Amino acid sequence: MFMILSSSSLLFSFFLFLLFLPTSYCLTKPANATRRHRLLSIDYYAHSCPQLEQLVASATAQQFKESPISGPATIRLFFHDCFVEGCDGSILIQSKPGSGVLAEKDAYDNRYLAAEAFESIRKAKALVESKCPGVVSCADILVIAARDFVHLAGGPYYQVKKGRWDGRISKADRVNSNLPRANSTVDELIKLFKSKGLTMEDLVVLSGAHTIGFAHCEHFVNRLYNYGGTKQPDPAIDPRLLKALKMSCPQFGGNSDIVTPFDVSTPFTFDNAYYGNLESKLGLLATDQALFLDQRTKPVVQAMGKDKQKFFQEFAAAMEKMGSIGVKRGRRHGEKRKDCGIHMS
Repeated sequence: MFMILSSSSLLFSFFLFLLFLPTSYCLTKPANATRRHRLLSIDYYAHSCPQLEQLVASATAQQFKESPISGPATIRLFFHDCFVEGCDGSILIQSKPGSGVLAEKDAYDNRYLAAEAFESIRKAKALVESKCPGVVSCADILVIAARDFVHLAGGPYYQVKKGRWDGRISKADRVNSNLPRANSTVDELIKLFKSKGLTMEDLVVLSGAHTIGFAHCEHFVNRLYNYGGTKQPDPAIDPRLLKALKMSCPQFGGNSDIVTPFDVSTPFTFDNAYYGNLESKLGLLATDQALFLDQRTKPVVQAMGKDKQKFFQEFAAAMEKMGSIGVKRGRRHGEKRKDCGIHMS
């Protein structure tokens, strides 16, 4: 989970960074995958909005400068969008007052989606609309922005295929069953990703997005005090990390606003340190550490940890693959919203 940072959170993140600073420092495709890819193309807006990527890049660069948390927050927003109803911008829709139906963004499982992520898309959309009114979907802007933030944080720059329309459906009650839990088993994760047309390897590679971002205590506190109902800490946590986390996350009555970085070694840089952390028992969530403990996913973790460029290549490919989930096309199935938070009709 990627979270908004408070001043106390930043201090704790910096403490963890110093604690785990390296001593060398001075301080399988689904049957319809081919069809989906044919719906999208890199040059989809080549004639209708040729400056699209530059416009979005301008907005994301400024947002990242003003609020770096926008990076991991928007990447997470993209993931939550694609896994529920497909990559159609349905996560951006605001609940309609008085309708009695909550939109995706107001689902309980989306309660920690950072405001900065939605603001990033709002600003990018407004800039694009000023130059290319009614042309570019919010869904495509979200995909481009997620790529831009990966790159701004030090990760790979890759081409983004476009041509998505915005979805007409956004319901909170469709969220829970389509997102992983912080304590999901590897079997559950593999099954969920497979249902989206993603492989076990994609699961491990996309989890590498946890190289940046933050989680609230509630998502891992049981690992610190009562793992699996044992009333003992998870033995798969490094003792130093366990001690540091307990300082900020008491078993009861802690500050619900406190967040902790997924990657304790390079928390603000998109790299492959996340995988090395798992090998050193420094994974934050149970689902993170489980990827190294499970013999099916462990080899992929090790391979990504050894070769940053390989991770970057695989991550770019996995993001493209995820970006093809549930793509909507045409007025029968979608719309082109002018305001990403409001349906056209």
